[in-house]
Amino acid sequence: MNTPTLSLRAVAAALVIALPAVLPAHPALAAHPAVYTPRYTQLALEGYDPVSYFDGQPAKGEPTFTATHGGARYRFASARNLARFRADPDAFLPQYGGYCAWAVSNGYTAKGDPTAWKLVGGKLYLNYDATVQKRWAADIAGNIAKGDHNWPQVLKSTSPPASAG
Repeated sequence: MNTPTLSLRAVAAALVIALPAVLPAHPALAAHPAVYTPRYTQLALEGYDPVSYFDGQPAKGEPTFTATHGGARYRFASARNLARFRADPDAFLPQYGGYCAWAVSNGYTAKGDPTAWKLVGGKLYLNYDATVQKRWAADIAGNIAKGDHNWPQVLKSTSPPASAG
């Protein structure tokens, strides 16, 4: 008895044609997540306590005191800081999702270094490193205005412009 068989190529071709019609459409994913975290982790600020910056001295958080916000995990140095964060997370989150403020002001993203920080107007800004932070600090108000204008559209960019740096 002969039974018809479909070749693997025929099945694959049929799936390529049929699947787009039956699967729901999904919005395009951003090139970068809204909060900077190192690769293979969801830990924001490399484990630094976001509340501690506002007390004048950044401190590493403890795994015991952890909260998730905006898809990222934050650690805190104490139960008190965790409670303060939970009461008003937006008051303590770094601007531009913890990406480098200089990069964002120039239309792209780069990692933010939690040790290259500055509080301006009650908001936390990070930069790539101390050298980049000096460039950013040469015109803080102007760079914040440009960063605010560029954010969050820079998340869609896949690479820095040729003139970046």
